[in-house]
Amino acid sequence: ILSFGSDEPICRLMCLGNNEIKSRAVVKYSAAPPPTTYALLQEKTDLKLPPANWLRESPQLGPAGSTVLGSSSKSKPFSSFGMAYDFIDSIGDDVDVVSDSENIKKLLKIPYSKSHVSMAVHRVGRTLLLDELDIQELFMRSSQTGDWTWLKEFYQRLIDQKWQRKKKSKEHWYQKAILSKFLYYSINGDGAAEPVPDSDNTDEGCGAEEFGPSWPAPFTSTASDSEESAGLRNDFVRNILWTFEDIHMLVGSNMPIFGGGRYPAVSLRLRDNNKPINILTGIDYWLDNLMCNVPELVMCFHVNGIVQKYEMIKTEDIPDLENSTFSTRVVKDIAQNILSFLKSNCTKEGHTYWLFKASGSDIVKLYDLTTLCEEAAEEKCQNPFTLPVAVLLYKVASNMMLKKSQNRKHYGTIRTLLLNCVKLLDQDRHPQIIASAHYMLAELFQLDEPPEEGAGGESLRAGGSEDSYSDEDDEEDPEDLPEDSDENGSFSTTLDSQDDSKAVAIIKSVGELSVPEKYKSTHQIRPIYAFPVSQDKEERCRHVLSYVLKGLKAVDGSIKKESDLPAADPNTPIPLKYEDGSWPSLTPSRTPNKYLNLSDRKHPTRSGMIPGSWQHRMKLQLFFKASKAYYVLSDAATNLLKYGRALRYIKLALQCHDAYCSVSSTLHSRVLLFHSQCLSLCGDIQLMLAQNASNRAAYLEEYSYQTREDQEVLHSLHRESSCQAFNMASDLATDPEYQLFVSSKCYEAAYELLTSGVVKEHGPEQLAQVLKRLGNIRNEIGVFYMNQAAAMQTEKEVKKSVSIAEQEIWKKSFSCFEKGMKDFEAIEDSTNTSLLLCNTGRLMRICAQAHCATSADLSRGEFSPEESLYYNKAIDYYLRAMRSLATRGNHPAVWDSVNWELSTTYFTLATLLQDYAPLSRKAQEQIEREVTEAMLKSLKYCDLQTESARQPLYQYRAATIHHRLASMYHSCFRNQVGDEHLRKQHRSLAELHYSKAVLLFLSLKDAPCELLRTLLERVAFAEFTMAGQSSSGAKLKTLTGALDVLTDTRHAFLLIHKELLEDYTEVQTQTEIEPTAVCTCGCISRPTFKLSASLLGIMGKSKETSQDLRKEIVDLHKSGSSLGVISKCLKVPRSSVQTIVRKYKHHGTTQPSYHSGRKRVLSPRNECTLV
Repeated sequence: ILSFGSDEPICRLMCLGNNEIKSRAVVKYSAAPPPTTYALLQEKTDLKLPPANWLRESPQLGPAGSTVLGSSSKSKPFSSFGMAYDFIDSIGDDVDVVSDSENIKKLLKIPYSKSHVSMAVHRVGRTLLLDELDIQELFMRSSQTGDWTWLKEFYQRLIDQKWQRKKKSKEHWYQKAILSKFLYYSINGDGAAEPVPDSDNTDEGCGAEEFGPSWPAPFTSTASDSEESAGLRNDFVRNILWTFEDIHMLVGSNMPIFGGGRYPAVSLRLRDNNKPINILTGIDYWLDNLMCNVPELVMCFHVNGIVQKYEMIKTEDIPDLENSTFSTRVVKDIAQNILSFLKSNCTKEGHTYWLFKASGSDIVKLYDLTTLCEEAAEEKCQNPFTLPVAVLLYKVASNMMLKKSQNRKHYGTIRTLLLNCVKLLDQDRHPQIIASAHYMLAELFQLDEPPEEGAGGESLRAGGSEDSYSDEDDEEDPEDLPEDSDENGSFSTTLDSQDDSKAVAIIKSVGELSVPEKYKSTHQIRPIYAFPVSQDKEERCRHVLSYVLKGLKAVDGSIKKESDLPAADPNTPIPLKYEDGSWPSLTPSRTPNKYLNLSDRKHPTRSGMIPGSWQHRMKLQLFFKASKAYYVLSDAATNLLKYGRALRYIKLALQCHDAYCSVSSTLHSRVLLFHSQCLSLCGDIQLMLAQNASNRAAYLEEYSYQTREDQEVLHSLHRESSCQAFNMASDLATDPEYQLFVSSKCYEAAYELLTSGVVKEHGPEQLAQVLKRLGNIRNEIGVFYMNQAAAMQTEKEVKKSVSIAEQEIWKKSFSCFEKGMKDFEAIEDSTNTSLLLCNTGRLMRICAQAHCATSADLSRGEFSPEESLYYNKAIDYYLRAMRSLATRGNHPAVWDSVNWELSTTYFTLATLLQDYAPLSRKAQEQIEREVTEAMLKSLKYCDLQTESARQPLYQYRAATIHHRLASMYHSCFRNQVGDEHLRKQHRSLAELHYSKAVLLFLSLKDAPCELLRTLLERVAFAEFTMAGQSSSGAKLKTLTGALDVLTDTRHAFLLIHKELLEDYTEVQTQTEIEPTAVCTCGCISRPTFKLSASLLGIMGKSKETSQDLRKEIVDLHKSGSSLGVISKCLKVPRSSVQTIVRKYKHHGTTQPSYHSGRKRVLSPRNECTLV
């Protein structure tokens, strides 16, 4: 056996014949010193004489030695709660019963005893708390406090109409006195005798202890007057975790334990030699030793107080003593039946149940006092158990919350505990507990991760116990039973007339408790509480806000009104904050520290809160929780594209943060990190609003709507702050430029927070995301200004010179692109860096186009140096973008986009040089070299091999480049005089490029006109070549080649015929005229040939087509009109329409479309790149 005071398990298996009772005891706490050997009294010692050390304080005896004082042997009405508070980890899950050992013994002796039983039962999770409900004492107290008046009236009405208080006998006090003296005699050691204190001065024990629950951090509690008198202190000498068969009990015991005998621990008993040990006494002794794991009992016999002899009895031999024989299996069955009875019927958590058996009766009844109390008159409706039960429910819930590793599966249990706690309490009297409970209820709903299913409690056993010790119970002797009944004054046997309808459950005969498994638990002590798990974020957040609002109301209600606050000290200056009238700062002005430091605040807050008070700490937590809930709501609305609703929620989140800052003097790093998240989300929403301006009416309606709950939360926020600090960031503006500007400021404010000293180490990932957002918004603003510049060019009728307004817009756009590139380079985001370089290249092309001067007749002059400068700058930026990507494998889509833009720029530069050659500044040969170089570079970036949507465009461009080069070399060949070698070179190059152009045009199915033009030019080239030839053979070869070229025109004419036939069929269908017949031989009919001839005529005059007509064709095509419809509307052949549209696509237009740097629309909060 281990020494007492150890928290190691102390186990013992009791075996009685064929019966085997399993008992295991673990001492959780012991205030007594290690057992010392008891003093063996000499024979004839007179116990009526007090020893010298009588009534001295002795840790060996504890409260048991002073039983002569009367009430100290009685259990306090809240003794189980004191023990539950000390061992809160065991409550709710591990333990079935918490109670005084005396109450456990009284329950297990019910079938053997005629004495009354009166106990209060409370349920907390799986655990039942049992306390003695002393009717006599309660009714005496009710005349003074009025607490139990309603119960007294109920008792007198239903049980004993003639109840009156009865005094205890002199024999009772005599037995208590000699027991106390015997125990003091048995202490080994002498001490000076001290006078016995007057019993009048020590009646009713030593008073109640202060009741001060220890709240989970950061909450503390100040004990109220009613709590101080509640007597909730754990006064037991030892607390033991006792497992009796399958029942787990936490019991409190005050039994003195001595050393000596064959074992290191024995219990000491005093017996009258003239009275045999009866069965009640035997069960009492056996259970005491079993609970305290004492293996031996030492019995001292006396006659009229004169010691006669000692006898030692083993604990396992107690059930077989003469006149005291009982079955341990029956006791086990009694325990299991009583536990099952209580488990099945004490089902309401937080209710006070009353287990009552009248003296001499065989009927046991269970009443729900909470229900009876609610039915009583309001002024009498006072249940002193309410506060201790509520506090215990709260403590158990908070203890479960602190177990981070396993609390998720207990969320249903925690929620039920807290809701029952709140139901029991009056908000006006206990606002702190209510506010804390609602805050924990809000904490149950995880906002930053998906909820887990299956959160809920399990089926639990009921049970528990508490510690106390009383010697020589009056009920142990049959002849003392009437006296015991009289002493307690609650023992009428006339039960036939009572109203059974008030009882929750009844045991009709105590004999039933001895029948094995007579009572089985039909109801779980804790049903599987389903935690309200929802996959819908908005629903979870609404639950959180509901509890936060209730917590705020509790806090606000507890704060003194303004009229109750002390007047302002005229000698104390009132600090005023300075606010800059320029752009409002979106970051807190306070210096952030790692932890909240409230010592700097000396004055009450706006609502009258005292800094450092529980109201102050609780409001900080509630404000922060509300801000997180609104943030999650805003994030969810953003994902649903409900940007008006999202902006409303993020505004509320920022207002909560503003109120938080108004209450707190300094800010924790986690608060600053969260604030940066709010600002980032606000920036995202403003950006989305700017990009979706067409839905502004719907967004305004969403933004203006507000629930009653949100209004009440806002009202509570306004008690502490005006909540105006972030209005500019969260207002719904109508100007897209302003919205982009606000978005940029939000991101910048978030960046400043994340780069401050305190937060810098905690948010590297968040900093990278903010930098990505900064780069994106600067790209968006740059594109916005770039599109403005392009629009200004379109609006100008005659381009003469660049205006100052245009130049300013270019500077703004360029500055934004540069800043965005630095942001992406800071996080090594090469993909988005290349996209911003690409957009900068587009800006340079717009600048080049702006320097193209045109006259009133839309004709333009030579290619200017400014155009050349900006086109070359554009090429430089595109090349930098290619270098940033390094290889196509890093991001194929972006690589292809940059590759296309680079090819287009080279092609545009070469085309402008060729069509509007600056002959006034450069020589013809130099221009030809530059055109050739630009064309070949453009051809280099034409990706003809990769299958993609752009492949036909690349083929058309490559064919056009070869055609243009061939035409240029054809012209040089015609005009070159003198240098025969150079003429041959030009001829071979022209032939080469004509052949390549024809092959590429043949591979295209929608470029017959270009193919015809190329073929006809090639025939003309052959004719010119033949003219310079002298031999017949050479001429014949040349003419034969020309004929071969002409045969290739059949492919082009077939394509043209097909298109014309489709158009003609459409017309015939509309006019209900039969279509023109087509020759079966494959030749073109006469009318169709005429149309083809007209088409060729139009082709010859295509350059003379007015700019207005081309613009109209392009506009109709962009609006979605088909080529046939455009042809009919403008009365222009379809092939001509197709040619103009193709040139719009491939040659570049006056106003190219500019993307925003993203190839697809994504949420700005997406983790991937902007592409």
